[in-house]
Parts: sequence; C-alpha cells; structure tokens
Amino acid sequence: MPFQCGRRSLSFAFVLGFLPFLGPALCPAQFSGSAVSASSALSIPQAQIIQPGELNEILHSRGSAKPLVLQVGSRVMFEQAHIPGAQYAGAGLQPAGLESLAAKVASLPKDAFIVLYCGCCPWNRCPNVGPAFNQLRQSGFVNVKVLYIANNFGDDWVNKGYSVEKGH
Repeated sequence: MPFQCGRRSLSFAFVLGFLPFLGPALCPAQFSGSAVSASSALSIPQAQIIQPGELNEILHSRGSAKPLVLQVGSRVMFEQAHIPGAQYAGAGLQPAGLESLAAKVASLPKDAFIVLYCGCCPWNRCPNVGPAFNQLRQSGFVNVKVLYIANNFGDDWVNKGYSVEKGH
C-alpha cells in the first residue's frame, strides 16, 4: 500500500499555494516495514536533533554563532517558504540532491555548525533528512543538527509564528 501524505501536509500545500496534486508527490514513502532504516529520520541520534523553538532563538540571538541552515527537501516548498537565511541544498533522497549538499559544504571546516531540515511530511516519514544527515556525518562533519519537524513545515514552523522568507 503506497503512503499518502496526511491531511495536514496537504492543507500546508494549499496554504503555500501548491496545486492539490503536488501534496502526495512531496511526501513519498520512505519505507514500508516496521524496521527503522539507517536513512530514516528515526535513526538520527537524539543529541543531533534541534527543536524549532531552540533554532528560532539561536537565529534571533545576538552574539551567538549562527548555523548554516540547509533545506534538504523539495525546491517547490523552499521557494514557497523557508527559514530566513536558509539555503536550498537539494532533496536528500536524490543522488543529485546529495551531490548539491556536498558542494554546499565542501569549503566549510568539519566543525561548522550546520542545521538540516525538510518539513515535507511527518518526521517518521521524511525521506530526505536521514540521507543528508548521514552524508554529512560520513564526510566528517561533527556539528550537524537536524530540525525536528513533527508534522510539516507549516504546522511546526510557520503556524508557530516563526519568520519565513519566500523565493530563492
């Protein structure tokens, strides 16, 4: 049975102006069994997860080191709304997205503060953050966090009143 995005993901797609048929395409199934895949968001260690409120505070605080925030999901979603200052790095599920991610971080020191996020679907179904996180860790990056998006970017960032930017 193929995975269909939940009502919240679809309503977020409408809020952002997506066409109704794009909702399920933005949230492909990651796995179908009960085992947790090594590329699943569920496999990311708790110590590497950052909550939306915590990231928002870091981004608005004065004097603290700001992370490089990289969106590793859909370009369409990124262009509709993204975290201010975030850069699009390519979909973490796709080889081309992982190549783009590698290029974005190639010149950074291995201890650079990096935050990855997607927000296409509920955390336990996200196909993008796990592969992106694993690639950075395997490349030697030691200060990588993943933004915990429980439901989707609309519910867990936009609707909480955190700032967003639109466009490229």
